[in-house]
Amino acid sequence: MASIGIVGTGFVADYYMRSLATLPEVTVAGAWDIDLDRLHAFRKYWRVPAATSLDDLIGRRPDLILNLTNPGSHYAVSLACLEAGLPVYSEKPLATRLDDARHLHRVATERGVMLASAPCSALGESAQILWKALRERVIGTPRLVYAEIDDGFLIRAPHETWRSESGAPWPVQDELAVGCALQHAGYYLTWLIAMFGSVTRVSAASAEVLGLTLAEGAAAAPTYACASLFFESGVVARLTCSVVAPHDHSLRIFGDDGILEVGECWSNDAAVRVRRRHVVRRRLIDSPLTRRLRPGRPTHAKVGRKGATAMNFALGPQEMLAAKAEGRASRLDADLALHLTEVALAIQSAGDGTGHQVIASRAGAAAPMPWAMGGLGDGRIRG
Repeated sequence: MASIGIVGTGFVADYYMRSLATLPEVTVAGAWDIDLDRLHAFRKYWRVPAATSLDDLIGRRPDLILNLTNPGSHYAVSLACLEAGLPVYSEKPLATRLDDARHLHRVATERGVMLASAPCSALGESAQILWKALRERVIGTPRLVYAEIDDGFLIRAPHETWRSESGAPWPVQDELAVGCALQHAGYYLTWLIAMFGSVTRVSAASAEVLGLTLAEGAAAAPTYACASLFFESGVVARLTCSVVAPHDHSLRIFGDDGILEVGECWSNDAAVRVRRRHVVRRRLIDSPLTRRLRPGRPTHAKVGRKGATAMNFALGPQEMLAAKAEGRASRLDADLALHLTEVALAIQSAGDGTGHQVIASRAGAAAPMPWAMGGLGDGRIRG
């Protein structure tokens, strides 16, 4: 058995609890939140023990800490846990300042303590099938990627009515203060980094286009961002994030022999499709028909749809606990967490997009999940 400590019992914590139910070998050593009413509601609903303080939770020596606090608290909470020698899986972003993210990376590295950050959907079925299709050259050599993470006209959405399973309100102020790129770019960035290597350069532009003023007069972060990302492998991707344009979470990878397509990054079993090209009457056309690619064997536990997502949030913690138990490096590590944070911050803080931003950090190469390596059915993805 392995134990997990939870810091922060707000909206996203319920997603983790519902996902942790797929791991009967994992127990919750305790949960802590500075909002005692929220902590009580969470403890009562999920029937988990409450800690009396962060120090109390750290003193219980869980195998892994889940840092699910508000983004502004991510750095301080993760630092306290790392300095106490406890592995940390943090909700995104790892930190809201690059210097803080670098400090967390340095502390984790020097002390030999595991550190990772969300999102973990790159370990999920759709991302792994897509990656396997690329390794098997289903579309030949990939050249260009278009990725969209648009979430609709957020300020007109009835977000004041959105509640988590245990009753926590959706944190609209945090979402708008942190910004759409820092909050959401990682859902596709992690996929692309796994498939194409680290990002070496970013050319981006961002803006706050809704004229928002937050509580106490604080300025809102950019509500639109668009970036061209240059990967070590030579692939180039265009990534767009907004909370203005209609909902669009599509990904298209353009290769020499066709197109790979995914319609949703917030679902672990979203369809991965291949679209071929044909020459018809001296014209090159993309086929109106697609073929769905499926795994040849079972993949991982799925979690039913809750709100806008159908993701197993426990895939990341599960991977870290497995790596710790097996004495190996985790597929989600501190290098990836820092690299993801640096790239996302470069996208969000781009302003008018003058010039390239060079990315200093690098993420190491990660292995595919075992079920997505050779031996899926006949060794190839089947359509």
